[in-house]
Amino acid sequence: MIAWTIYSTFVGAFAVLLAPRTWSRPLALVAAFAGFFFSVEGFFSRTIDFAHFTTIVRLPWVPVLGMNYQLAVDGISVTLCLVTGITAVSSVLFSWDVQERPNEFFFWLLLVVGGSYGVFLSADLFLFFVFYELVIIPKYFLIATWGSTNREYGAMKLTLYSFFGGALVFIGILAAYVGAQKAGSLSPLDLQQLVHLRFPVELQNWAFPVLFLGFGVLAGMWPFHTWAPTGHVAAPTAGSMLLAGIVMKLGAYGALRVALNLFPQGFQMWRHWIAILAVIGIVYAAAVALRQRDLKFVIGYSSVSHMGFVLLGLAAATGLGLGGAVFQMFSHGVIGALLFAIVGRMIYPRTHTRDIYELSKFNLKVALPFAAVAFVIASAASMGIPGFSGFAAEISILIGTWTSYPVGVVITGIGMALVAAFTLRALKGAFFSDQPQVEPAAAVLPPITLPEKCGAILLMGVTLCAGVYPQLLFDRINPALRDFRLFHP
Repeated sequence: MIAWTIYSTFVGAFAVLLAPRTWSRPLALVAAFAGFFFSVEGFFSRTIDFAHFTTIVRLPWVPVLGMNYQLAVDGISVTLCLVTGITAVSSVLFSWDVQERPNEFFFWLLLVVGGSYGVFLSADLFLFFVFYELVIIPKYFLIATWGSTNREYGAMKLTLYSFFGGALVFIGILAAYVGAQKAGSLSPLDLQQLVHLRFPVELQNWAFPVLFLGFGVLAGMWPFHTWAPTGHVAAPTAGSMLLAGIVMKLGAYGALRVALNLFPQGFQMWRHWIAILAVIGIVYAAAVALRQRDLKFVIGYSSVSHMGFVLLGLAAATGLGLGGAVFQMFSHGVIGALLFAIVGRMIYPRTHTRDIYELSKFNLKVALPFAAVAFVIASAASMGIPGFSGFAAEISILIGTWTSYPVGVVITGIGMALVAAFTLRALKGAFFSDQPQVEPAAAVLPPITLPEKCGAILLMGVTLCAGVYPQLLFDRINPALRDFRLFHP
């Protein structure tokens, strides 16, 4: 059933494109909710083997090249499909008032979502790459057409970085394909078969960094992160939510599923550099966020910092570190989407500013109490306060990394302090400032709409549930990690 996350979303995308304008919103919500429903069904399924990457669909595609339309699922896939469905539904709700060409807007939005489902479920390397690249074009049109600040520049920068990373990924896939053929594999693109091959160490030592770097670009790895804050700020609200909630996770997932799994010896050679770049990214992005006045830039750099935790968990190469990394993909997907939704949809259209010091004049805690409460909850989750998903993810990564990189964990503590600093600065400046009120009073600002409240409640509820009972996610994630080649060299 989980394969229908892809089909229902793509069918919904084309239905929205062809439907009358007045039907675009409800059709988009139905398509997003259908994908969400199938992802929930897969997450709680009793028939899926969460411990093994098991094929659910396999059809011949280009037999002469060994390409198949092959989908598979395990505990990691169902977890990331779930966060994709959650983000998709909430992004449609927060885009309910889109007036400019809504059919095309929701068409591109759903293509991003459908392509992301495809990445998380692909078991054929070429099919994986097709879905991975499919996400790039819709991202460009969403930002360039419906974006705001420097939208054409932000869209082009994001696209060029994505194509650069995609080119490196393609080179790495070609290396795996040729290496599998030389080893006599009859399925040189089948991920389930490739993980059992022992590629030459010489091949792994150069192919792994190429492949990992390609995925790392989309994951916001320092110093190839600069597209992320620019793209987040330029994107419309739904675009920012999808970038933070789903798209950046595609790179991290590819690094885990493909790079680490196929080239474990190459990973062992380069893992120390990954850890160094991850720690630099955590501290650097948090320090830059502390200096920003635009709330979207604050959240954009915050996303880069939090994705650094994912890369650090991957570098740890321990069960707890990798489990925490996948948990952080889920957690940051929800928290990042919520933060961008509050700033981009609840605040900016009503105040026409994202400047922290300008927002302090609106007395937003009174003018928009729901937005204030939502931002407090999102801020607590982002800072890693116990009881929220961010805490469960980050503490797992830090404990899992301690045995391998204790100095890196200590330095990461500085980054966490900076995260708390810029989050509290943004919270106090935008919502709880003591500055004299010189802007319109609360009654002038339009109230938060029902779709906005529903989207925010969904995201807040998820981060709270995952924080209160993280074992629900770890019960899916940890069994899948035990089957990884990394632990069976």
